[in-house]
Order: sequence, then structure tokens, then C-alpha cells
Amino acid sequence: MSDRLEREYELKRVGAAEAMAGIKSGDRVFYGEFTLFPRLCDAALADRRDELTGVNVDSVCFTQMPKVAELDPHGEHFILNDWHFGGISRKLHRMGRCNYIPLTYHQGPRIIRKYQDYNAVVVTTGPMDKRGYFNYGISNSLTPSAIDKAKWVVVEVNPNMPNCLGGNQESIHISRINAVVEGRTDKLVEVPGAKASEVDQAIAGHIMKVIEDGSCLQLGIGALPNVIGNMLAESDLKDLGIHTEMLVDSCVDLYECGKITGAKKVIDKYKMAYTFAMGTSKLYDFLHNNPTCASYPVNYINDPKIIALNPKVIAVNNAVAIDLYSQVCSESAGTRQVSGTGGQLDFIFGAFGSKGGKGIIGLSSTYTDGKGVVHSRINPTLTPGSIVTLPRSMVQYVATEYGMVQLKGKSTVERAEALISIAHPDFRNDLANEAAAMGIG
Repeated sequence: MSDRLEREYELKRVGAAEAMAGIKSGDRVFYGEFTLFPRLCDAALADRRDELTGVNVDSVCFTQMPKVAELDPHGEHFILNDWHFGGISRKLHRMGRCNYIPLTYHQGPRIIRKYQDYNAVVVTTGPMDKRGYFNYGISNSLTPSAIDKAKWVVVEVNPNMPNCLGGNQESIHISRINAVVEGRTDKLVEVPGAKASEVDQAIAGHIMKVIEDGSCLQLGIGALPNVIGNMLAESDLKDLGIHTEMLVDSCVDLYECGKITGAKKVIDKYKMAYTFAMGTSKLYDFLHNNPTCASYPVNYINDPKIIALNPKVIAVNNAVAIDLYSQVCSESAGTRQVSGTGGQLDFIFGAFGSKGGKGIIGLSSTYTDGKGVVHSRINPTLTPGSIVTLPRSMVQYVATEYGMVQLKGKSTVERAEALISIAHPDFRNDLANEAAAMGIG
């Protein structure tokens, strides 16, 4: 490292309190993404709560309870906003303490550059390298665009961050940074895969039938993608590729057993391309300085035109419910926000444009409520207030434990018939009667 870089680093190295001292009432602050929560700066900002009002704090999926919420339970000083909901945001939302920012994920950077200004951006990075760069590590989706619109940029250094190679825009140079905060020694938050059920196994079995040699995969979080990953690892399929919004542990397993080569990809050939990663230490260790993996902002990874350039894209996404018109709700339970649009629309659209591609919505046919009552996830219409994540015109494949149907090119009557055929048998007669009453049966 040059003497000039060392001097610049020392000039910008400050405590968290000093780094956050310039935040004023009415300012807007970006807290980074997912598991890269800026703990020290969050605590320092929360300590100033009595001086501040109307400070907006934005993040991409809060993964731990912010101190600015804990120490301001009535929202008198801070307003929390999330570009994608997880468990913490759901809890805060129920308390009236967190708002959702709707977006089509690949448009996020453009939305920020056109319409959003951040007074401060606080992101967790790895330590500065000998050329003066701080690596964003496992989350690179909206951070570069937020920094482009920031008046004050703070990096909170965590030496446990894996160094994730690009791609592009995976790092920031010290010349673009205003403050460097040290003192983090914590391990990255781990998100183990959910335990699979027999229903997940059955759904995955139907999806496996349409995956071919050379397919390019988008597998997200949850039990279903993990099951598909396990089944792929045990299959005879070869030369699979990865172009995915979220890189998960199952991708590591597939690579290590030789299923992932990327040899049939057209773009990012031989690379596992992604915009953020979330899983266990197995995934984080795999990513560190690994040239097999390429980190990109989300406006590249999730752009449907980019997705469609690779052949045989298989995009698998979950849903909360679907109606007989084939409208998909994946982010709310009635009016209650439970998730975000994320990349579902991006990848379903992109997969359809891919030569031989298939965009798949996978969901269990039923769910059981807190009182033990079983309900169908396939319904005549969506529950009032439900958010349509995927319009019916974009839906291609839908899979439940009872089968998988392809809906493109089908009439409203044919779609209703197809969806009823994969609903739970106990609900099919009622669904057929409702479809007839609505004029689509």
C-alpha cells in the first residue's frame, strides 16, 4: 500500500459517533443490504435520537433489529423504509414502524439515480486493499447506485467479510469515501436453508422433469430451491450454469459435485453470476477470492434482457397464492406486507425470453392457519387487498405437489381448468363451481 493511500486512510478513520454526527433532521440515510447491517453506525445514530426528527432510514431487507427502531419505539425520530421485506421488517411493519418501497428489482438502481437522494450512505465492507479499494462483499444490488447519489459515504469495516470478485462495481475506492469506521469483529449473519417437507419434495420432483443438460439456474431462498439443488446434485444432469439474484448454499454443493460448469452459458460463461449472497459460512468461505463467482449490481443480473441471453434459463420462485385468473401474489397476505416483489417478475419475464427457458412459480396447494384450518392457495380470486406480484399475462409454469401446468397461450377457461387440476383434491369441486359462476369454467 502506498504512503498516499495510508495517509488518506488515517485522515478518514473516525469513530461511529463522528461519522454520524452530520445527520440532520429530515435527512435520508441508506443502511446497506441484507446481512451487511452497519451495527456501529446504527447504534451511534440511535444515540442521537433526541436531537433528530423525521430521519428516513432505508435498507434492503433489515436482517437485525435496528437500534434506531429499538430506541425509538413510537417513531418520533426515525422513519424506517425497506426495499425488500424479511422477518425483521415484517415485525416492524406490524408495529407501524417500517414501510415498504415497491420496486421491480432490476429497476432499483435507476429509481435511485432518478428519484432518490441520500444525505448519507453507510455500508459494511471488507478492509481496504493495497490499491485503496473496499469490497462490498456479499451484497452488491443497490449499494453502488445509492453511493452515486450520496452526499456523505461511510464504510464500516468488517475483516470477516469475504472478498467477492466482480463482475463490476463490487468495490469502492477510498477517494470516494468520507469516513472509515473500524471496530467490527462479528461473523456475518448466517441464514441456514429451511427444512424441506414431503410437499416440497413433490413439487421439486415435477420441476426436475423440465431441467435439461446446460440449463442456467436461478434458485432463491427456501426449502423448495434447496430440495431442487439436492435433487440436481444426485441427478445425471451436467454443464449447468448459474445466473441468479441470490446465491445460496445449494449452489456451492452443485459446483463442488461437478454439476455447475457454466460451459453452455452465453454471457458470464463459466461464471456463477449473482447480485447478493445469503446462507451459511460454507457459502461465504466459497465466495472469498473465488474467480468462479462474479458479483454484479441488480440492474445487470435481474435485467430480463440480460437473463434471456443465456439459453435454458430455469427460474424457480415461490408464491403466497394464485387465483383462477392466474394472478400471482407473492408478497402480501391480504393487506399485510410479508415480502417484496424482489426479482420474481424479472426472472419469470427473463426466463420466458430465454431460448428453451422456463419461469416456474412453485407453491404448496394448501396452508394451515393458526387455528388449524386448512385453506387452498389456489382460489377463485385473490383475497381483497392482496398485491399482484406477477400479472396473469406473464405467468408461464405453475407447480404444486399435484403437478405442473404451462399457462402461456391458454384462455382464461383453460387456465382455470389447469390450475384446478393441480389444486388439492378437497377444493377442486368448489373451485370448478366458482370458475363456472365467474364465466371461466
